[in-house]
Amino acid sequence: MASRSRLAPVLRRIGAPSLRKSATTINPAVYATRHISSTTPRRFRDSSARAAKFTTESYPELKRDSRFAQLTKEHVDYFKGILGKESAVIDGVTADAAEDEIEPFNLDWMRKFQGHCKLVLKPGSTEDVSKILKYCTEKSLAVVPQGGNTGLVGGSVPVFDEIVVSTSRMNQIRFFDEDSGILVADSGVVLEVADQFLAEKGYIFPLDLGAKGSCHIGGNVSTNAGGLRLLRYGSLHGTVLGIEAVLPDGMIVDDLSKLRKNNTGYDLKQLFIGAEGTLGMITAVSIQCPKRSKAVNVAFLSVESYDKLLQAFREAKTQLGEILSAFEMMDSQSQDIFHKVKENKRPLEGEHPFYCLIETSGSDSEHDNAKLEKFLEDIMTKEIVTDGVVAQDETQFRALWSQREGITETLGHWGGVYKYDLSIPLKSMYQLVEDVRTRLESMGLKGDTDDYPVVDVVGYGHMGDSNLHLNIAVRGYNKKVEEALEPFVYEWVSKENGSISAEHGLGLTKKKYIGYSRNDNMIEWMKKIKKLFDPNGIMNPYKYI
Repeated sequence: MASRSRLAPVLRRIGAPSLRKSATTINPAVYATRHISSTTPRRFRDSSARAAKFTTESYPELKRDSRFAQLTKEHVDYFKGILGKESAVIDGVTADAAEDEIEPFNLDWMRKFQGHCKLVLKPGSTEDVSKILKYCTEKSLAVVPQGGNTGLVGGSVPVFDEIVVSTSRMNQIRFFDEDSGILVADSGVVLEVADQFLAEKGYIFPLDLGAKGSCHIGGNVSTNAGGLRLLRYGSLHGTVLGIEAVLPDGMIVDDLSKLRKNNTGYDLKQLFIGAEGTLGMITAVSIQCPKRSKAVNVAFLSVESYDKLLQAFREAKTQLGEILSAFEMMDSQSQDIFHKVKENKRPLEGEHPFYCLIETSGSDSEHDNAKLEKFLEDIMTKEIVTDGVVAQDETQFRALWSQREGITETLGHWGGVYKYDLSIPLKSMYQLVEDVRTRLESMGLKGDTDDYPVVDVVGYGHMGDSNLHLNIAVRGYNKKVEEALEPFVYEWVSKENGSISAEHGLGLTKKKYIGYSRNDNMIEWMKKIKKLFDPNGIMNPYKYI
């Protein structure tokens, strides 16, 4: 990391030129690169990768639906006929597909879920998808739509021998309006690629994720992904203007609206946002993209308690207002694991109970710098924060963001991780982490040696959205740990009137726990909608509802 600028001594000299230097605004042309090339696709194999169990072994109560047909050579020949290209079909039914070809479609990136898929299809157009789904409905063949396969709840991989329909070849930008900022793109466009395209036009994609180098925008919409920019730009339910999707019977739903206002009838696109491929397959998205900020600052701060963290957040909302674009929280345990795995230097000296990353984005660097300086001076004077750094260049900008974005993948270093994505009222949000940590310790499941399955319990997430990521790093997936966690976590969240899924979706992991967040009437209506759109149940079966 480049040289550090300690906030505490700087803030004691509030009027000095050195403070302005410490809050140097990031060059927007350079800033764009964080969303262009700073990440790499998630890998499935490395020298230390553990063997993954089949989902059917982990969930023995799941039984293959007898309504679905077994794949035959006739089916494979039909798909090869409509897709044409040899590379568009990975055939493990009539041929011996290489394991390394088909495994990435069967296995999630956490190596927690693994299906028995033997056929992967890569359509190149919406019309291809229409023909595939129509045929699958006629022949009772189950289907799993799949984008970048970066999901966290087992929703994007097959359970049994479902056909995987990948969007990897549907990767074109169809349209962009430089006046309105409206983008229309295929569902298989990688999020980072879409943002790179927009950066060249002076715009930004209204969604940012740690997996942006691998995830597809169609999958983002299908799971209603939240990410790092929701505080500033809102959810995909608000930014998505239209979708193109294919229903199970092959009908193409053409609703690629380029209008911000269209109050004519039911807003059907909303049903597909967050439906996780259970109603149909999204093939294209129309989305409103904001202008890219010219002035961006990032600060990384330490605080001594969760109450102080809440105070810092309240002050940030009040004092930074319209330029506040991110407020991310991390506990000391998450940072300990990050640095233990990465073996890099901490941005702040010593260890602290909590940390927050604050990003501001605006159009006037002088105005933004003045607001940030005043805010930092105030929270330091009030002893809300104890220490901090502000990025002075692109190297520091990347390094500070990596403190938050890099947590997810380092947690699986010892063998596995149980991930809970939860919405909880802010005042009680971190209490769950402490309660789970105490519970696992009291049950003799957490310890420092290999005799204990649990390495640590960590909490981090999006403070601005009341979204906690409760993660339990383990030395291997363990039934005793699972029984200690579930339904305890979901019961705890339900008592606090929270949600068991803030942004990751339901998938397979949370399917049977939906009742902790939705009442019986709501669930019944969801089942009716599923039955209406997919009467034969071929779309992403065994999951969601």
